[in-house]
Amino acid sequence: MLPLGPGSDSLAVGTSRMVGAILEYTRWPAPRPIVRLCVVGQARHAGRLSDIHLSNGAALQLSTLDGQQDGPPEQCDALYLGSLAVTPMQRMVAGARGQPVLTIAEDDPDCRSGAMVCLLYRPKILSFQLSIDAVSRSTVRIDPRVLRLSKGGY
Repeated sequence: MLPLGPGSDSLAVGTSRMVGAILEYTRWPAPRPIVRLCVVGQARHAGRLSDIHLSNGAALQLSTLDGQQDGPPEQCDALYLGSLAVTPMQRMVAGARGQPVLTIAEDDPDCRSGAMVCLLYRPKILSFQLSIDAVSRSTVRIDPRVLRLSKGGY
């Protein structure tokens, strides 16, 4: 859990910190000197993702997708899924299965999209759920210590 500070930008700052920490604990099959984070759909809390600095020295490259693709393009190492209709979200997540793509859902509090990580926004607190099933179907690995930080990893 991450307590959120005061101010109108607190959700975006907290989201940036949380996503940055999750990226830190993610390992792709080959080292990434640049982690390409693709934002898909209408993301309400992604305004500060460009503030992420990874401690391993990898650069973060942000891009935006409209969500009309059947899955993540090859230029995405991670997908940050904002508000999307159910079908496009499921297509994006399904297209990432078996690929070296981390999936993070901003607007899926019940974590039913199949994303690996679902952010949970509560008053003054940000947490996340980790879907072990989704992680196990991917070729990226998330450090097991993240399980201890997640809210009821399942």
